[in-house]
Order: sequence, then structure tokens, then C-alpha cells
Amino acid sequence: MKRALVIGAGPAGLMAAEEMALAGLQVTVAEAKPSPARKFLMAGKSGLNLTKDEPFEAFCAAYEQPALRPMLEAFGPQDVIRWAETLEQEVFTGSSGRVFPRAMKASPLLRAWLKRLDALGVELKTRHRWHGGTAFEAPQGRVDLPADVTVLAMGGASWARLGSDGAWAAQMPDLVARFKPANMGFAVNWSAHMEALFGAPVKQVELRAGGQKHRGEFVVSGRGLEGGGIYAVSKAMREGADLWLDLMPDVTLEEVQSRLAKAGKQSLPNALKRLKLDPVKRALFFEFGKDRDTSVAETLKNLPITHVGPRPTDEAISTAGGLRFDALDESLQIKSQPKVFAAGEMLDWEAPTGGYLITACLATGKWAGLHAAKLA
Repeated sequence: MKRALVIGAGPAGLMAAEEMALAGLQVTVAEAKPSPARKFLMAGKSGLNLTKDEPFEAFCAAYEQPALRPMLEAFGPQDVIRWAETLEQEVFTGSSGRVFPRAMKASPLLRAWLKRLDALGVELKTRHRWHGGTAFEAPQGRVDLPADVTVLAMGGASWARLGSDGAWAAQMPDLVARFKPANMGFAVNWSAHMEALFGAPVKQVELRAGGQKHRGEFVVSGRGLEGGGIYAVSKAMREGADLWLDLMPDVTLEEVQSRLAKAGKQSLPNALKRLKLDPVKRALFFEFGKDRDTSVAETLKNLPITHVGPRPTDEAISTAGGLRFDALDESLQIKSQPKVFAAGEMLDWEAPTGGYLITACLATGKWAGLHAAKLA
């Protein structure tokens, strides 16, 4: 029986293992941590967003990486839904199109998946840290796990404590694009008056950065700005675009001006209360907008947010950078390393949150596994 080795037991690695096992290969999965899929489990703590149910062209456009298209065509959102259902995980679609397991958590799905892999004969070896080639540092010392084909699925460079530390890149530096944070927060040097609002959500705003616009919400924290709204425009911000907020996106500038005029000679804090701005929005106005040359109404509709750059890469939900696609062939085989494939977040792509990350990890894992099995 041909032997296959998968390095990394996240969604991409487990999907590759499943495909190769179904093709009749004897599959071993080596994982550096004491248990598999730790980042996957952490992502599911607040609700496991498996995919996004939307027209395929809109879904595919979220990636800005054309090399992913054939993989997403072969295993897209509807395929992810059917796959979860084969693991007896009922799913539902939220109002935004995001798809979740009915159980919400990742652990029931992972347990069912590992059970299926075990039934297929897949062997999972934990506490096996890769040292290049087929060499690993294991509890019993240095070991070798020879294989006819190998799939690398070692993740990006965020959340190192869960296994994605990017250390693998040192083994192939000429093939790797520099890691950068993606879907990350931004640091802010807050004034003291903001401390009372740390943890407060900022809801119903429009965020603008570069050519991107997003209606959503984010959180003011002691570390800066975090949450879905910030993540949605984080790529443009990372690349140098300024961040602007419309604190009243459902009200025209003219209507804001009219309401302020009706407030008469009230103090500015009272006038802002008259506009029914909640405390955190009022605080943001005074933090960033009180000394601007523009009118109060114009500032409320176009508030500049000053930050001091992205939070550290390890805090990011995901990373850009990684193994470059020009170092791979169309099957995700590394050109300079025959019969060695790669998948998942260790590849050089990025996507917003909302189901895109997990879907692409599953799709690339399946693609790499299928092609590796053919070459074994």
C-alpha cells in the first residue's frame, strides 16, 4: 500500500488526509501540538462560520487570488454544506448568508470527522514537530516518517500557541512571501477619557478605507480597534489607507445639519445627545473630531480615525503571505519538491472573515489530497 504523509492537522490537512485515504493510501497525519485542529476549535468558540451562501462569483471575488478559483469551483460553499451534513452536522444560514452548524461549536463536527478518519485507517501522530523532509522531533526523540507523497498543511503565522507559528517558512525561504497580518485589529493611543468605554461596541456605522466601504460594527478596546467592521477594511488600512467613519450612515448630511440647527445654542455634548448618538459614538467624536476645521455635521459623517498601525501578526485572525503560488504547479505540488504538495493557510492568499477562510482551507486541502493520491 502506498504511504501518504500529511503535516498539520487543521482543516486543510485533515481534508487532504481524507481524500488520500479514500483513494486507498495508508495515511499518517503528523501534528506538532498535543491535539488536532486547535485553531479550528478556537474559531468555533463564538460560532463556527463554515462558509458563505452567496452567488459563486461574489464568493470567489472575496479572495483576490485567481489561482484559488478551480479549487473553489470543485469544492465551494454548497459542497461545504453537504460535507458537514455527511458528518451529521445540521447547518443553518443566517441573515447575512453566513452558514453555521446548528450546534454552533466546532467540537461536534471535529469529533465526527476524526471518527470517520479513524475508520478510514488514518493514523494521527501528535507532538510531532516537523524538521524538514520527513524528519520530526517527537516525544521519543528524532523520528522519520517516510512516504510516497506528502501534503504540507502547517498554517500561517498567527495564533502560534494554537500551532500556526509560521516556523516552517525557514525550511523554504526562497519560496515564501513575507507574512503580514490579515483580519486584524489596529492599535490606538487612546486618551484617558476613553478607558471607561473599553469593550463597548460601536454599532451601525459605515467604515471607509481606500476604496472599501463596509456597514457594520466594531469594538473599542484597550488595545485599539477590533471586530468585524475593522477586519473588513483591514487590508486597505494595512496598505496605508486612512480610516474614516460615518457615525450616522442612515441620515443625510442635510438632515444632520437640520437637527443640529434645531438644537440652538445648546452645548456640543448636549447637541450630540439630541442627535441620539450613544456614549461611545460621542466619545469617538471628541477623541478624533473636536478640533477639525469642518462643521460638526460634516465631521459626524466623515470622522477620521487615527491609529498607530496593525496589532501584532500573532494576534491576527489570519495572515497574508506564505508559500507563493508561482512556486507551485496547478495541482498545488511544489515545483522544486516532486510529490510534495501544500494546502491551507500556509499558501499565499487572504480573505475576509465570514466563512471564506475555512472554505478555502477545505478546498485547497481536498485539491492537494486528490492530486497527491493520483501521483502516489
